Amino acid sequence: MREQQMGVPSSAPGSRAQRVALREEMESLGCSRASIAEEMRVRWGMRAREAWRHAHGWTMEQLADRINAPAARPGDAVAADASLVSKWEKWPHAGGRRPTPRVLGILAEVFGCAASDLLDLADFRELPDGEARSVIGPPPTAQPVVDRRLPEEGGADSTKLVHHAADESAAWVVWAESSNVGDIALEQLVADVRALSGSYLTGDPLTIFKQVCAQRDRVFRLLEGRQYPRQSTDLYTVAGYLCTLLAWISSDLGQSRAAETQGRTAWLCAELAGHNELRAWALSTRSKVAFWDGRLRDAIGFARRGAEYGSPGTVPVLLALQEADAWSTLGAAQEARAALDRATDARDSIVGIDGIGGLFTCTGFRQANYNAAVLARIGDVAASLREAEAALADRHAQAYGTVAQVQISQGFAHLALGQPDGALDALRPVLALPPEKRLETVTRRARELALGLARSPLADSGPGRSLQAKIEEWRLSALPHTLCVDEGRS
Repeated sequence: MREQQMGVPSSAPGSRAQRVALREEMESLGCSRASIAEEMRVRWGMRAREAWRHAHGWTMEQLADRINAPAARPGDAVAADASLVSKWEKWPHAGGRRPTPRVLGILAEVFGCAASDLLDLADFRELPDGEARSVIGPPPTAQPVVDRRLPEEGGADSTKLVHHAADESAAWVVWAESSNVGDIALEQLVADVRALSGSYLTGDPLTIFKQVCAQRDRVFRLLEGRQYPRQSTDLYTVAGYLCTLLAWISSDLGQSRAAETQGRTAWLCAELAGHNELRAWALSTRSKVAFWDGRLRDAIGFARRGAEYGSPGTVPVLLALQEADAWSTLGAAQEARAALDRATDARDSIVGIDGIGGLFTCTGFRQANYNAAVLARIGDVAASLREAEAALADRHAQAYGTVAQVQISQGFAHLALGQPDGALDALRPVLALPPEKRLETVTRRARELALGLARSPLADSGPGRSLQAKIEEWRLSALPHTLCVDEGRS
């Protein structure tokens, strides 16, 4: 992860200012303390114990005070000061002092981690063998211990051989039946994904992003343990949907590089789960990320790949619409219309239902949003206006971002018809969105409208200038813009 991406000030590597900025940024995104410590360790070459201290934002003195707090460990006090903390962090290098297993246990308790998290390879190489084993402990997923010495063949020993083999199988069964997740827990995880997917349509994007991150971390931790193969498949599916959601939100926040990373992870999870519907949604999301990143041919390619999976529910509709969106932006009217027709056919032949719903469904209103935008780009303004107005007249509860885009398409049509006042009326609800809900998809569409207005005969009219100014002022206070400004200052 590069420094500019995380919004870290351009001071000396690993300086206090950088550490504070990194920690605050990662905390705001819902990252765990372990993730923060690992990022600091990798980015600035810190030892593990130093990285955990900085992940908490503590000085050596503050850590020593927490170690010495008698309430934390009655009868198990350690006389620590900043100098001793420094020596523990330096070891096994010059000037360091080896922390005993007892000290490592206390540090782990204070930091909220495992003692083994506070050691790196250099530490393990220098630890006495007995201490290393006491810190690591027995592996949680170790194979069952069985006696591999087979009895001699012949006579009674043959019977012993049979019983010995049965005992080995029984020992293996005990190990194989162990699992760190149950079926009820898996059902709850899927329910949580559905709730988060639905909440994103109306909720604050950063708040939902943090919640999704926390849930993803939980699922990743479960996958690091042991479960039945079918449970692992279900966990990979849940993880894939969570990463797909993170990719979508990251793109909506204007962070295309982070979105692409999440999209690749989602695709890997879909492949590991062998889940075609998740494959299609992951590719749909990657198409969306590529589109808003200006990689229109990639957007078309991802949409076409997704359509090959013949998934149930509405994702085939969305994939065709995304292809139409990219073709229209390229100015390929014939290809765009053909893709819109495929979306209509896909709607008429939907099989099954969407497994997750919420963001992972393509409603008729969402389809109208794409239709209106595509038709406006290929010059069918009247049809675009009809799509937008019909959708807005008949809408129920819809995602605010999708509603805003339909209203922008309505504004486009009014401008094309020489009606700036009508465009302003259409945009009033959009311009009233609070900054945290002005997603990248919405602000880019509004900016596109403003640029079109600047090139039109209405550019120098009073209403035209007023509308351009309103859009620019509104865009500059949008969340994706402020995030980019903060990143640019780093």
